[in-house]
Amino acid sequence: MREELVAGPFARPFFDSGGWNTLLDFGKVASFLMSILSLCSLLDSAFFVPATRWEDRLIASLAKIGLAGCVCLISGFLFHLSQPGVSLARTLPVRLFLWAIAGFSLFFVLGWYIDVCYMPLFWRNLPH
Repeated sequence: MREELVAGPFARPFFDSGGWNTLLDFGKVASFLMSILSLCSLLDSAFFVPATRWEDRLIASLAKIGLAGCVCLISGFLFHLSQPGVSLARTLPVRLFLWAIAGFSLFFVLGWYIDVCYMPLFWRNLPH
């Protein structure tokens, strides 16, 4: 009893309190939504910019890949804090980033290939 009086109410660490867990959960939700929005921004700059060449789209997308990677990594770190047994690479935001980059890259290369190799064949056969 005496040690409890000497220590006072502030002796308990802040990280063990329920407020920290609630703040961490809100941070996880907010950072995960930011991860999704940054990936949507990357998708927009890679595919939905009209009247631009594929080289210009690639250059514009490289900066957004870095931004989305940073946001997803920070979000993954917040997920890792709540579950320390799970490695950072296995958290949901990091996996979402890796799968999105793989899919976006595949579709980007496929779209570029179709534009360079097959679209001239269609343009040649258009009726005048």
